[in-house]
Amino acid sequence: MFVKAIEKISRFTAPIHIISHAYGGTITPGTSTMFFVNDDGVAVTCKHVAELIMSADAINVAFNKFKIERNAIPRGKKYRAALQGLEARYKLKKNTTVSVKIRFLNVGIFTGITCHTHPALDLAILIFNDLTQKQYNSHATFINDPNKIKQGKSLCRYGFPFPEFNNYKHNDDNDELEWTEEGVKSSPSFPLDGIITRFLGTNELITGIEMSTPGLKGQSGGPLFDEDGLVYGLQYATNHLHLGFDIKNFEITNDQGNKERISDSPFLHVGHCIHVDQIKEFLQDNHITF
Repeated sequence: MFVKAIEKISRFTAPIHIISHAYGGTITPGTSTMFFVNDDGVAVTCKHVAELIMSADAINVAFNKFKIERNAIPRGKKYRAALQGLEARYKLKKNTTVSVKIRFLNVGIFTGITCHTHPALDLAILIFNDLTQKQYNSHATFINDPNKIKQGKSLCRYGFPFPEFNNYKHNDDNDELEWTEEGVKSSPSFPLDGIITRFLGTNELITGIEMSTPGLKGQSGGPLFDEDGLVYGLQYATNHLHLGFDIKNFEITNDQGNKERISDSPFLHVGHCIHVDQIKEFLQDNHITF
């Protein structure tokens, strides 16, 4: 049903690769999604994604300052106490994020990014400044008639929820995250369909669309679209609806034929998407053509 639509969508939807380094050594890869709305290097994504992008430099700068001071501590009996004092001053604990590296795939060459975040919704605009050697070759087409967005309509989401890339390492010599030329450099795209269940907001102002299936982690910022490839919204969150079918200490026979007692509280995970009208209005407010 969505085969041809996915081919269209994939031409202007791109992954964002993120690696974060926790104090203590753990490196965590992650992905997000964005899609382009014109041929001038302008994309939309979630505000929480844009905020991470905007905060990365400050996180990295702060840790670099810490490393300079740490390296200046004389080695000796008082080193550990001095280091603990420095960690306290920089508010560093185990698993505190100290470094973030971000890569934008399938975009091109650009000199910087300008971000505009929505004042109320989880929505943001990314402008790739002075974009050259553009690598995406289409842009989103939004549905014109919002009256066609009805309960029960089948729609699909597209993004990059599974971070299979591993082209990164930690440089032990300078305590720095680095991208590498070795390893897997991409992550698989993943579509997920569902039907419209409810609308978010109020009768006076609808701000979102609820879907019967979850938006997966990493699909944040990806498009919600129909079988023709028309964009209806942007995936931004997943809500968890308690179904009320709780069982406690319930006896079952497991796969090995043994009896055991289990407890369970089932939830229905539904995706929340920014409504297309809100995306259009935000683009217009920022004088973005689409």
